[in-house]
Amino acid sequence: MRDTDEAGASRPAGERPPHARWSLIALVALGGAVGTAVRALLAQALPAVDGISWTILVINVVGAFCLGLLLEAFARRGPDQGHRRSLRLFLGTGVLGGFTTYSTLADDTARLLDDGRWAAGSGYALLSVVLGLAAVVAGLAVAGASAKRAVR
Repeated sequence: MRDTDEAGASRPAGERPPHARWSLIALVALGGAVGTAVRALLAQALPAVDGISWTILVINVVGAFCLGLLLEAFARRGPDQGHRRSLRLFLGTGVLGGFTTYSTLADDTARLLDDGRWAAGSGYALLSVVLGLAAVVAGLAVAGASAKRAVR
């Protein structure tokens, strides 16, 4: 007998769903530690200028691009199972989840607004979201174009 998970993929009866498997949780935690460490080192090496953390903005945009690229590349390679799932969880959820930091974006924006710098705070938040969305779309497009070239 087989069960199905939330994505409709089948698994042997009695097997724990992916979100409850310690091995996958450990992969996400390890990836998160790596991504967070890289972000912290970059943020420390390149501090905020005039209260605006351009480093965090670039980190979030690069992370959004990488996530779009990664997820599109994996989606084109078949079902989210086995080593593909493990790699997606480690890199996407873990490394890129730890690398990007929208909580710092929110905190930086709030500080700018609290300091009465409404244009800077609003602009920083808007720029981060718009560039992040554009970066995801660009990542999806690059992965899609790469897949089309590989088929030829």
